[in-house]
Amino acid sequence: MSKSFSIKHLINREFPPGPNRDLKIWIWVYIFLWVFEGALRKWFLPFLATPLLIVRDPVVFWLIFLSMRRGLLKYNSYMGGIILLGIVAFFTAIFLCHGNIIVALYGIRPFFLYFPVVFIIGRIFDREDVIKVGRVMLYIAIPMSILLCLQFYSPQTALVNRGVGGDEDGSGFGGALGYFRPSATFSFTNGTTLYYSLIAPFVLYFIMTPKLIKRNILIGATLALIVAVPISISRGLLFQVVVSIIFLIISVSSKPKYLGKIVMAGFIFILVLNLASNISFFSTATEVFANRFESANEEEGGLVDGVIEDRFLGQLFKAIARSTEQSLFGFGIGSGSIFGAVMLDDYRVFGLADFEWMRQIGEFGLMGVFVIFIRVAMSIKLTLRSYNILNGGDLLPWLIGSLGILIITQGGWQQPTALGFFSLVAGLWIASLKTRTVDNQNPSIND
Repeated sequence: MSKSFSIKHLINREFPPGPNRDLKIWIWVYIFLWVFEGALRKWFLPFLATPLLIVRDPVVFWLIFLSMRRGLLKYNSYMGGIILLGIVAFFTAIFLCHGNIIVALYGIRPFFLYFPVVFIIGRIFDREDVIKVGRVMLYIAIPMSILLCLQFYSPQTALVNRGVGGDEDGSGFGGALGYFRPSATFSFTNGTTLYYSLIAPFVLYFIMTPKLIKRNILIGATLALIVAVPISISRGLLFQVVVSIIFLIISVSSKPKYLGKIVMAGFIFILVLNLASNISFFSTATEVFANRFESANEEEGGLVDGVIEDRFLGQLFKAIARSTEQSLFGFGIGSGSIFGAVMLDDYRVFGLADFEWMRQIGEFGLMGVFVIFIRVAMSIKLTLRSYNILNGGDLLPWLIGSLGILIITQGGWQQPTALGFFSLVAGLWIASLKTRTVDNQNPSIND
């Protein structure tokens, strides 16, 4: 069998002929580009590192173009509100703020490209597609964790730690005790946190429904997730895994039949953690993570103040107070991105990049409050729909919501990996709300 025939056979098997088959393929291209964009920029095509920064943008544009031509991109109040705010922010940035049209064009990408594609993924994908994404992510998690371990224990000068553009200083960041946070196949270390944050709800879902995945893959991916938490040296990842577990526990109130599986999964998890702690490479990573956790908590005021208040709540009230120190329209759309900061030689808003709500108000002024309101309202709507479906016995939307509620409300829009993740998670969450295997209805969250 020739290679070309094998590839064609694989495509036909995974994407059988049907309406919008090509759109599904393009969504999968988007997903794989999200996972491996950093690998292209660091190892395979480092000389194209800068243009590859927006490598997903043409795919997103094409998805929007095809969807609009076929009448698949339906209007809803969330998308309409975001696009309107983007238009206003674009013109105020040019005429009242920084005045740089290139920075403004870069800044409106989330509004005109990545927010609409959320609803395209939600419409084109069905529940089976979401489960398929989960399976593929779990398959990838096993070699991804091996790569994480190699990066963690290798010097920053090693090939596996090569930075964007082939930077020999390495891609590691932060860390503790002489170890750095690994970036895996991503351009920056935040990609590691985001990727395994997506793995967590799928691992829990497949533990509850083991017939949907091969047992050895589920076991391997579960171990990969357990290893990734200390190896990543990411408090954000630990926080997200805990949130997903809490959502799973809440599901018992709806379906008590899950209690036995949850108790068994908890017992196995503790047992595996105990065994792993006796392995030197894991115990070293755990020690480094504990040191990072303790030092960061001391610097930022503890877990509640540092992680939950600052990183989740995003210091909204501080952001609003800060907005009184600047113009009504902020510093201008795009000024909070690294691209905009470099182009404008102004890092005031980029310095707020870790706090999404503060960055948005820094860019838009008080208009940023409306952006935040739309994102929060959308998240609440999806959470309520997921809980209603949970009462009907379907865990999938509820567990994806354990991640989606944080990403939609607080997911970063200024950094390409985070922006791509926002669209992916929000789109998968909407698609998972389809209660039938084949559903041609638009899963509008306005319904």
